[in-house]
Amino acid sequence: MFRTLLIANRGEIACRIARTGRRLGIETIAVYSDADANALHVQAADRAYPIGPAAVRESYLNIPRIIETALRAGADAIHPGYGFLSENPAFAEACAAAGITFVGPPASAMRAMGSKSAAKALMEKSAVPLLPGYHGDRQEPAFLEEQATRIGYPVVIKAVSGGGGRGMRVVYARDEFAAALGSARQEAASAFGDDRVLIERYLQRPRHIEVQVFADTMGNAVHLFERDCSAQRRHQKVLEEAPAPGLSEARRQEMGQAAVAAALAVGYVGAGTVEFVVDADGFFFLEMNTRLQVEHPVTEAITGFDLVEWQLRVAAGEKLPAAQSDIAIHGHAIEARIYAEDPARDFAPSVGRLTMFRTPPETGGVRVDTGFATGDTVSIHYDAMLAKLICHGPTRAAALRRMWQALADCSVAGLASNLDLLGRLVAHPDFAAGGIDTGFIAREAGTLLAPPAAPPPAILAAAALAVLMTELTPASGDPWDARDLWWLNTTPARVLEFADGDNRYPVTVVREGGAWRIGDIIGAAQPLDAGRLLVSLDGVLMTVAATVDSHTVTLRHNGLTWRLTLPDPMAASEEEEDAGDRLVAPIPGLVTQVLASVGDQVVRGQVLVVLEAMKTVFRLSALADTVVAEVSCTGGDMVQEGQVLVRFGDIEA
Repeated sequence: MFRTLLIANRGEIACRIARTGRRLGIETIAVYSDADANALHVQAADRAYPIGPAAVRESYLNIPRIIETALRAGADAIHPGYGFLSENPAFAEACAAAGITFVGPPASAMRAMGSKSAAKALMEKSAVPLLPGYHGDRQEPAFLEEQATRIGYPVVIKAVSGGGGRGMRVVYARDEFAAALGSARQEAASAFGDDRVLIERYLQRPRHIEVQVFADTMGNAVHLFERDCSAQRRHQKVLEEAPAPGLSEARRQEMGQAAVAAALAVGYVGAGTVEFVVDADGFFFLEMNTRLQVEHPVTEAITGFDLVEWQLRVAAGEKLPAAQSDIAIHGHAIEARIYAEDPARDFAPSVGRLTMFRTPPETGGVRVDTGFATGDTVSIHYDAMLAKLICHGPTRAAALRRMWQALADCSVAGLASNLDLLGRLVAHPDFAAGGIDTGFIAREAGTLLAPPAAPPPAILAAAALAVLMTELTPASGDPWDARDLWWLNTTPARVLEFADGDNRYPVTVVREGGAWRIGDIIGAAQPLDAGRLLVSLDGVLMTVAATVDSHTVTLRHNGLTWRLTLPDPMAASEEEEDAGDRLVAPIPGLVTQVLASVGDQVVRGQVLVVLEAMKTVFRLSALADTVVAEVSCTGGDMVQEGQVLVRFGDIEA
C-alpha cells in the first residue's frame, strides 16, 4: 500500500478520499488554489500545498504544477477524484512518466471511452446493446440530417467529447435539426474544444440506470449492482439511489454482465461506471465514466465496501477485495445533491458567502459528504454542489423517510439552494412509487418548483423573534446598545415590515413582560445550536432554523425555506431604472461568446451573449426586436452580476 497520497482535487471528494487514506494509515496531501486556502479539504489532509490562482486552468487543471507538487511532497500516488483531471489520459501518462502511481484506469481505457462515438463502436463489437444511431466520423450537416431522418425523430444530438448535458440537443422534427446542430456544435467547441457530434434515437421517457464496475490488474472484473439516476434537471443528476426501484432480478443480472463486458473490452482497471438508458423495450449503452462517480456512496451503503479503498488497493497492484459471489445488496440507499442554485431561475448557480450551512449529524443511517462550512464562500470558479446527503435504510420506504427528515434538518442561508426542491421530490407520490424517468422534474415543475406560499403567522412570528434575538445581543456587548423596546413608564410598539418579493407582511411587536406580543401571538425564543431557535408561540414549542444577515431573515421549518427582507432605513430611496434597454449578466461568470455587434438588428429571443459560470452555460437573449447600440464585453471577459453587457437603441413596440 502507498505511504503518501496526493489528492488532485478539492471540495467534498478531496475530504472523502482523505478520510479513507487516514483510516488506512496513508499520509494525505491536499492541493489548493488561492481561493481555497481555508477550505475544508485543506484542513482534512495531513499536508497541503498551493498550486496557483483560483481559475481552474491555472491550478486544478495545471498538470505540470500538480506533478511538480507531487514530486516535491514525495507522493507515491495521485488520486484525481472526479471531474478536473480524473478522465484525462495525458495526466495519467504524466504521472507514470514521473514515477507516480495514478489511482485510476490506464490511459488507453480513458481514450477508448473518452470519445462517445468510439466507445459505442467498441461496445457494438462486444455485443453491448446500443440505441439506433450514427456514431461515425462524417460531420457534414446535410449528411447528419440524413442520418437523423434514417434513425427517425425524435433524435438527440450529443457532443462526442461531451458530458453533463453540454453540447446536447433534442430534436423533434426535421425542420429543427439544422439550428439544433449548430447550437450543439457551438457549445461543444466552447466546452470541450471539439465540435464533433453523434446522433441517436431519443427515448421519450427513459430511466437513467448505471452500473458500478471494478477491475484489477490480474484480469478480474466485478459489478457492484446498479444506481438509478433518473431524477435530473438540465440533464444533470439531483437524486440517485441503489438499487434501482422496480428492476427485475433478471434485468439486474443482464445489465451487470453487460457492464462487466464493457469494462473487459477496454482492458479496464479500477473503478468505472457504465451508464445505460432503460425503457420497456430494454437497456442501451449510453457511455462509460472512467472514474469514481459523485453518487458512489449509495453503492457503498448497500454493499458495505469502501470504494476509495478498493481504488487504492487495485492501484497498488492488489487483487480485488471481493469476488462477484461475495457482493450482495443490503437495504436501500438514496443520495441527494445539495446545490447552491436557484431553481426559480432555471437552476442558476448562486454565489456568495454561506452565512449559515447546517447539515444533520451522521447517525442512524445518515451520511454527509461536504467541503463547505458556515462562513465559506461559494465561488464562480467551481462546481455549485455544497454537499451530498446519503441516507440508508432496510427498505426504500425507510430510506425515503430518513432522507426527508435529514433534508428538513439542513439549512442554507446567504444564498439560494435546492433544499426545498429535494424535499418536495422525495415526498412526491410518483417518486415514492419508484421508476420515474429523466423528464420527471421538468414535467412536474408546477409542483416541484412552485414558489413558496405566503409565510403563515407562525413563521412571521418566528422571523420577528429571530430579529429581536439578534438585537438583544448587540455585537458591542453594551446593554445600552440593545434594542429591546424597554422604555421607562411606557410600552412602545414597533412594526417590522417583512417583504418577500413584491409582497409585504407588516408585523407589530410589543414587549410583554419576558415575552413579546407579535400580532395576536405571545412569543418567546431561546437560541439552540447552529443557528436554530426554540420558539414558543402561545405555549406551543417548535424548532426553527433562523439566520439574520443584515436585512435578510432566512427561516427553515418542516422542509420549507422562507427568505424575508426588511427595509434598510439607511438606504437611499432611488427609483429603479428601467432595464429594458440593456442586457445584464445574471450571475458572475466568464463570457465565452459575443454574438452581436453595434448596429445589428436583433429579434426577441436571439442569443447575443453566452456566459459560463460553475459548469453552467447561460444564453442571454434580446428581450424584444431592437438595435444593438453598444457592446461592452468580449469573449474571455470575467463579468460581475448586474454588469451591463449590451445596450440597445429604441425598442420597437
